[in-house]
Amino acid sequence: MRRQTATSGTNPAGSSRALRLDPLSLPLSFDAHDTRADGGVRKIELHRERVVLRRAVHGMRMSVNINVRDFLGVALRGLDDAQMLVLVHRDPSLSIPLLVSSDTDEIASAWQTWSEIFALPQLPEDKVREPAARRRRHNAIRTRRPKFLVRRRAGDLLNAANLHDGEREIIARD
Repeated sequence: MRRQTATSGTNPAGSSRALRLDPLSLPLSFDAHDTRADGGVRKIELHRERVVLRRAVHGMRMSVNINVRDFLGVALRGLDDAQMLVLVHRDPSLSIPLLVSSDTDEIASAWQTWSEIFALPQLPEDKVREPAARRRRHNAIRTRRPKFLVRRRAGDLLNAANLHDGEREIIARD
């Protein structure tokens, strides 16, 4: 298998050309902008079946291995003067830019090609879903009685049937 170097996968630093990855030459290895990473850059390895993201945050290096089928699809997003193809994940920080161009024919053909290679749907700009809201966790055990109390029958101390002839119940403790 042929592997692209960091300079052939994307443009070198200082280049004015936009991001343009070749979907027919996978696996790809390239750098992408990441605001939270040290140095503002993360390294991405793009394979047909998986994506590996490598970055360092506050000196701690991490590597995230994601299956391609975990992504939602290939989305088209509008920029100021161009459009961008993005491999969209539910977590926006894991989404991957694939192509930036102002040529609509190039965008359309690349969109179709990336979608076919990854077997993911094409998501137009308005159909991209927002990340799912975090679900609140409910504690199911909170309402249960402790195990040692389950064997005992629950009583009602304030029930009038438990008191005899107007007596007041006195509880003495040592």
